[in-house]
Amino acid sequence: MLPEALKAFQPQVTASLDEVMLTVERERLLDTCRTLREDPRLSFDFLRCLSVVDYKDHFEVVYHLWSMGKRHKVVLKTKTGTEAPAVPSVVTVWKTADWFEREGRDLFGVTFEGHPNLVPLLLWEGFEGFPGRKSYPFHEYAEY
Repeated sequence: MLPEALKAFQPQVTASLDEVMLTVERERLLDTCRTLREDPRLSFDFLRCLSVVDYKDHFEVVYHLWSMGKRHKVVLKTKTGTEAPAVPSVVTVWKTADWFEREGRDLFGVTFEGHPNLVPLLLWEGFEGFPGRKSYPFHEYAEY
């Protein structure tokens, strides 16, 4: 059912433990999300979590989805580069993405294109750097 409903988006489908994982190109992300929510066979109506993962050569934005009516889940992933990282906002699909995307912007510097109000959530205006990144310079603290 899942591969058939998303055939047009050519997702890479894998599994880990009890999670089905889909990876799509960032250009297909928004349409894939709309299909996951609106297709009655799938009905992923709840975004449980959105996170950003920092790899050496790219960022991965990860969406954990749940269908309340059908009681099934899926993980959706997309990649973006490290220079000016950006992915489409999914706030129009799931309103819960609002705070998650603002957090991803604050901590990792990923821009969520089309987000209606991408103001800082955790940090203050003018904060320099992105403390979620592996490259962020933390001070050395000595243990006593």
